[in-house]
Amino acid sequence: MQRYFMQLAYRGTPFHGWQRQPNASSVQQTIEEALSTLLRTPTPIVGAGRTDTGVNAQTMYAHFDATNPLEHPDAILRSLNTLVGRDIAIQRLIPVHPEAHARFDATSRTYHYYALPRKSPFFHQLSWQAPPTLDYDKMNRAASLLLETDDFTSFAKLHTDNKTNICRVSHACWHPVGNTGAHVFVITADRFLRNMVRAVVGTLIDVGRHKLTLDGFQRIIDSRDRCSAGTSMPPQALYLWDVTYPYITPAPAAD
Repeated sequence: MQRYFMQLAYRGTPFHGWQRQPNASSVQQTIEEALSTLLRTPTPIVGAGRTDTGVNAQTMYAHFDATNPLEHPDAILRSLNTLVGRDIAIQRLIPVHPEAHARFDATSRTYHYYALPRKSPFFHQLSWQAPPTLDYDKMNRAASLLLETDDFTSFAKLHTDNKTNICRVSHACWHPVGNTGAHVFVITADRFLRNMVRAVVGTLIDVGRHKLTLDGFQRIIDSRDRCSAGTSMPPQALYLWDVTYPYITPAPAAD
């Protein structure tokens, strides 16, 4: 038995999230069906996390087990990309040790949320049209408070099976995207709760619109009450951008 990690990317709009579910198309199901066809045996995969309906992934990892080491992994990779369709790209197949786990071994995850200051016919399905008057400096002062926070109950989806809402955020900041006027919110943590990033962004937007003060943002954190936080932002602008492991070397950047 040989365990493999696959590195992949996908556009979330055509799918009802990552996780397999009845009567709906998911990223997991699409890949499992393609992989099972190629390996000629049912082949489940385990992802690094579960993105919601419409959320994209620049970098996602999943693991699967093959009965024997793949004799022609490059050929498998090409065939797999043909079968999964144009909205999913399988980028690498990486042999790993038998106990390696795509979800539990991840040491950090990074998400990006893209905000464009004007209507775009090209990126409207991949970003959020932001009001041009958002106060990003104030939003960043609020975002810095997340680095001092451990309990993210105020930004967690209600009635989930989470055993704890403790997360450790190591980076949270809005960055300009070149000279385009667009901004991207980058947040890195050891783990994320369901809907957490979209709720954090929605609450930061209230700060940027001057509907919420910095003290008010801190009170929302301290309240541990999802109803006190801002709205959940649209999913199409959110990307799982990176997942790190102690034994996976990142792929070299494209030229």
